[in-house]
Amino acid sequence: PTLCHLKKLENYGACRICTVEIENRGRTQLVAACLYPVEKNLVVRTRSGKVDKIRKVLLDLMLAHAPDSQALKDLAQQYGADPSRFEKEPSFCILCGLCVRYCAEVKKKNAVAFVDRGVRREISFIPEIASKECWNCKECFPLCPTSYLQAAYFLAEGIAFPPMVPSEE
Repeated sequence: PTLCHLKKLENYGACRICTVEIENRGRTQLVAACLYPVEKNLVVRTRSGKVDKIRKVLLDLMLAHAPDSQALKDLAQQYGADPSRFEKEPSFCILCGLCVRYCAEVKKKNAVAFVDRGVRREISFIPEIASKECWNCKECFPLCPTSYLQAAYFLAEGIAFPPMVPSEE
């Protein structure tokens, strides 16, 4: 499973839901499958007690931020995640980076970006770019597993984007 993968984009590993257990030369470790290079004689376990446990914890944490996300609810049910395990702090964004990466890698516009660091990290529309580029695109909207992006755009549109004035040509 994954929440941050899209074939058109470079692998990123933000969600870590693709975590697998690998065994190499007698050592085991948990890694993001999308980022770990394939090697000869590598043993990969896509389901194990350790893998399922880490996926469950990740989903518990994500559900605290996006409790209404159907994509998260579906995975939570599969892994037995408990939506009430952590105190709800709904930001509704799980920082998967799909919107940021799609806008940068596919559209080459950089109208959506990560801002700040650590626990204050969030995605934001860059008003100078988004006001010109996003109004007729919005290709990133359906990629968002929590639907946060649509709300963020319409909020930003009302506050930070200057009204579009048709050019007189």
